[in-house]
Amino acid sequence: MPTAQDAARTAEQNPVVRALARAGYAANGVVHALIGAIVLAIAAGGEGESDQSGAFKTIADAPAGFVALWALAVALAALGLWHAAVALRRGGGDRSAWGARISEAGQALVFIALGVVAASVALGARPVADDSAEEASRGVLSVPGGPFVLGAVGVGIAVGGVAFVVMGVRRSYRTKMSIPSGPVGMVTDVLGVFGFVAKGVSLLTVGVLLVIAAVTVDADQAGGLDGAIRSLLGMPAGPFVVSSVGVGFIAYGIFCGLRARFARL
Repeated sequence: MPTAQDAARTAEQNPVVRALARAGYAANGVVHALIGAIVLAIAAGGEGESDQSGAFKTIADAPAGFVALWALAVALAALGLWHAAVALRRGGGDRSAWGARISEAGQALVFIALGVVAASVALGARPVADDSAEEASRGVLSVPGGPFVLGAVGVGIAVGGVAFVVMGVRRSYRTKMSIPSGPVGMVTDVLGVFGFVAKGVSLLTVGVLLVIAAVTVDADQAGGLDGAIRSLLGMPAGPFVVSSVGVGFIAYGIFCGLRARFARL
């Protein structure tokens, strides 16, 4: 009888699944580019929700947005399932193998969740991620030991942000891509470094907000990506910092489009 690992390996190597996974990277690029555009608008004094929910709602308001959202939902969920298959088929029991397995599983959860959010917006939902983050934080803080749990989550997200910065600086994304030499490779590296660092800064800020909420036992201090952007905006040279993050998100979005082409699947 075939094992779950065999089934995962078969699914991972299926040409249709690989094509959908590449489409998922492209879809992720579209979402990040839209977030970047919204962030730039906020830096210039405009309004908007600078997170995934805001990007999906922007698409929903566009002509044929319903169709585009369902396409994004399918592609993102497919990419999540591909990462799940990779996590399941990985062998080995040492620390590095488990680390890679956990990383793939985490990415699977993120992309599947994004696909679900895109589908919910296509069906008419209008979620506000920052409000959801505050409500979730308030629920965690209300239970015994809640501040420690929320603080641990914040530290975890902050560590993830630092990891993104390190991946960008070290260009470790290259291990998962077949980047060509020449001008295309140079452009891909510039976009990758800038994009990873910008996303890392935003995740680090989200983590810090959660830690502050845990320390002060005040859920109103918590927030998602949109809250992080607005916190950065209130800092010295905030508009410049936020504009840089916005450009970085656009760069990361374009990088994801290139990753759809050059990813090793």
